[in-house]
Amino acid sequence: MGAAERDVYRDTWVRYMGYANEVGESFRALVPVPVVWASYGVATAYVTADAIDKGRRAATAHAQDPTRVGVAVVDTFVWQGLASVAIPGFTINRLCAASLALLGTLTRWPLPLRRWATTALGLAAIPLIITPIDRTVDFLMDSSLRKLYGTPGEPPTPH
Repeated sequence: MGAAERDVYRDTWVRYMGYANEVGESFRALVPVPVVWASYGVATAYVTADAIDKGRRAATAHAQDPTRVGVAVVDTFVWQGLASVAIPGFTINRLCAASLALLGTLTRWPLPLRRWATTALGLAAIPLIITPIDRTVDFLMDSSLRKLYGTPGEPPTPH
């Protein structure tokens, strides 16, 4: 892949901005809630920028077909919104909430230690949940929205 074809949102460090909300959720027990919400802002900005980028790429490749541009933007935004923000944020949130509650019930650790242990567990879980969530979102999108317009980036086929 040449420099002109490089996808800054998927092939560089920028892609890690999509994980900001998982990090925020991992730290929820230690930081003020506005910090967690700010992490969602970073992740959502990443998702939006990636969707715009894919729309621009589609516009360059298919200048005469605005449907393809719309499909590229919608497909990217929905996929990224689910796979990078909604599902992993919920997953880490529930994992950390459950672990904090269980540590409170099962141990006599002081609260600060339980909070740090919960944060460490959340951070450690991030790399483990990425691939299963991505594959699940692929399946969900292929089974629903993508049936309306065919393969990603392709317009619906006329019936």
